[in-house]
Amino acid sequence: MAEDSDLDKTEEPTGRRIDQAREQGQVPHSRELGSFLILIVASAGFWMMGGWFAQRAMAIVRKGFAIEPQYAREPALMLPRLGEISWDALVVFSPLFGLLLVAAILPPFFMNAWIFSTKALVPDLSRLNPLTGLGRMFSWNSLMELGKAVLKALLIGGIAAMLIWKERDEIFGLLAEPLELGLAHAGHLVTYSFIILVATLILLVVVDVPFQFWQYFDKLKMTKEEVKQELKEMMGDPHVKGRIRSLQMQAARRRMMAAVPQANVIVTNPTHYAVALSYSAGMSAPKVVAKGVGAVALKIRELGAEHSVPLLEAPPLARALYKHAELDAEIPSALYNAVAEVLAYIYQLANWRQVGGAYPVQPRDLPIPPELVPEAT
Repeated sequence: MAEDSDLDKTEEPTGRRIDQAREQGQVPHSRELGSFLILIVASAGFWMMGGWFAQRAMAIVRKGFAIEPQYAREPALMLPRLGEISWDALVVFSPLFGLLLVAAILPPFFMNAWIFSTKALVPDLSRLNPLTGLGRMFSWNSLMELGKAVLKALLIGGIAAMLIWKERDEIFGLLAEPLELGLAHAGHLVTYSFIILVATLILLVVVDVPFQFWQYFDKLKMTKEEVKQELKEMMGDPHVKGRIRSLQMQAARRRMMAAVPQANVIVTNPTHYAVALSYSAGMSAPKVVAKGVGAVALKIRELGAEHSVPLLEAPPLARALYKHAELDAEIPSALYNAVAEVLAYIYQLANWRQVGGAYPVQPRDLPIPPELVPEAT
């Protein structure tokens, strides 16, 4: 069979396919979102702390250009002096570096792509294939990147031209201002213009992020055959099978316990077995609504006691019903007579509770075929 082409991949990726891709380090990634966050955080930092940065930077520059005799006489002191000035500069700009570090690691959180996978670091020699490289150069993704680059250049260039034209009077006015005032004014203009330019990048982010999600899930699409094969593999996994069986048993047990309060009678062993029977007009035969042994039998008896369901100790019948009657199914025909006597007793007991009279006699030696009665346990 020929390999499935991309045109055959019409099915959305399954959860397992997405998890496998994440394990390989394949997650949606938007360069525009990362660039926008870093630039907007940098511009906000300069806007809020620009004056403090400028003052501290000027102090460091003055300190660096100060001529002290001991440094001129002893050149060995110049290197420690340079280290001291460099450290001062690092301390001054460390808040900005910290903000930029936070901004650099935020994009994966916004795109639910924060993972750590060593598989993405494994060298892939196929990337050195020149034919593969040419294919990437002329791929749909490369065309989109080229379109975004052109759009970004036109957008930022147009906004920059508008800002320069709008602020042309203030820009030329800087020439007539004193040095310190002019520097402060110029810094304000640069920061303001930078924030406006960065803010325009949000238009690219709004377009790029949904496109990256669409492209990511489109690459992970599967063929119908792949979906079937994955389902077979998952169903064949013994852990998955065990989990499915466990969930099915839990659901069946919940349904069974919910039916106990509506039962007419619970036949017990009296401790090892418990079988709840239900019968109403229109039914062809009584039906088993719950059955169990051990802890399940105890739970059935407890629920029956809580909802005033009559209990009858009939060990042979309880064992026969548990062995040969299916849950939510009618009892075997061979047990009709025995169960009929039990139900007659239950109806007599209910009538005695309402009107009184002689207490009904509990049935003994129920007619049960010997071959239906398993050995007592």
